Amino acid sequence: MRHIPRKRFGQNFLVDPQVVANIIQAIHPQKNDRLVEIGPGLGALTLPLLLLLDHLYVVELDRDLVEQLRQKTPKDKLTVFSADALKFDFSALGANLRVIGNLPYNISTPLLFHLSKYAASIHDMHFMLQKEVVDRMIALPSSHDYGRLTVMLQYSFEMEQVCVVSPESFQPAPKVESAIVRMLPFRQPDHVANNEKVFAHVVSSAFSQRRKTLRNSLSACLKPADFAAIDIDPGQRAENLSVAQFVAIANYVDGIRSAIPNPFQS
Repeated sequence: MRHIPRKRFGQNFLVDPQVVANIIQAIHPQKNDRLVEIGPGLGALTLPLLLLLDHLYVVELDRDLVEQLRQKTPKDKLTVFSADALKFDFSALGANLRVIGNLPYNISTPLLFHLSKYAASIHDMHFMLQKEVVDRMIALPSSHDYGRLTVMLQYSFEMEQVCVVSPESFQPAPKVESAIVRMLPFRQPDHVANNEKVFAHVVSSAFSQRRKTLRNSLSACLKPADFAAIDIDPGQRAENLSVAQFVAIANYVDGIRSAIPNPFQS
């Protein structure tokens, strides 16, 4: 049965066998891995993975594709969850998960944030994403691509670009280049936020108006003396700070919350 790609699901199906082979080589799956594929689509990765694994879990939103997958794969080898990955509880699948997928570009950022919540249950992740998103994920401080997404993901993961994939490798072909990224959760991070909600709020506030200096963007929670106390120049912009510096700010703000009930309100 021919499946017509649906724009509302952001469907661009991988059709290049060489790219499939490159992804599988990058993943290097072992037969007893607890591997989860997000958005298996027509099974370009799913079917070859089933030849290498004892069992595979997949999460697919499109019910038509769910039915097709169930019809052409053995039940004892594949578990199909007909669900929205943005709402899926990945921790329910156990520990040491290996997560892969050709992620829909229209939900890639919120899905990456969602998956970050399960970092403790994840061994590694390999995703096909819009290259622009991967550039932002692996960016360095003081670069054009460095932003909120960078800091939030680099707090939890070590990341690297594996390879670039041309639009012609998909059907229908997207208008942009794609890239495969490898994400490894930090087991013993160098810098730990005492309160991750405060950390997220600080990062979001700092990048909300990225052309403003920290003196202005974080004025609701830090005064001039506070910047001096944590040895951070308030004349810098958010893009100039390392992840460690954002953690230092968040931990300082969290430390003064007992004296100021809501430090984010001026």
